[in-house]
Amino acid sequence: MVNKTLEYNIINALDGQINKSETLTLDVTNENANYIIHRALEHQNVLSHQYTASTKTRSEVRGGGRKPWKQKGTGRARAGSSRSPLWRGGGVTFGPKPKEVNHKLNKKEFQLALRTLLFNKKESLVVFNNFEIENCKTKEFLNLIGKANKNLDSKTLIVLSNANDPIRLAVRNIPTVETVLATSLNIKAVLRAQQIFLDEATLNIIKEIYCNG
Repeated sequence: MVNKTLEYNIINALDGQINKSETLTLDVTNENANYIIHRALEHQNVLSHQYTASTKTRSEVRGGGRKPWKQKGTGRARAGSSRSPLWRGGGVTFGPKPKEVNHKLNKKEFQLALRTLLFNKKESLVVFNNFEIENCKTKEFLNLIGKANKNLDSKTLIVLSNANDPIRLAVRNIPTVETVLATSLNIKAVLRAQQIFLDEATLNIIKEIYCNG
């Protein structure tokens, strides 16, 4: 692993001006370590599936215990049960059954993947000094980011430090916006975001959880 320095500006939410510039040192593999990001994404995809699809075999379908017709002399093909997979209403051959799927990913491996992805997304990172709106109003939040010449036209991820943050309610009716808690940051959300909004408090939580492992 190598140390990479991520430089970012902290924008004042009141006037949209740059307050100061900061640097964040991230322990990553390299800039193009797609393999570690892919492993973490695959892990998330596996865990997001329930694997509860189920079908019945011929032994589980109700009925079909009596032989439909005698073995010989009818001119028809022999049949032992009306619940054969060849019959309508019969069982399913090799159908899906509920199963447990384990896909191991170490905690430090996930942290490394997330740090690498954040470094790759450094151009999309927009850090405000704070996110504070008085009411849960969409217009109020649009005014806040508009002062910094930002908009929500592209796919936007807003990282919050608190689940009860008014911003979560203010942006829930905007189709291009996704919100996530800093404590629940995940690979898929960061990957599909074209711009990532967060404040200093949230960034400090990310540093503490994902950058000190």
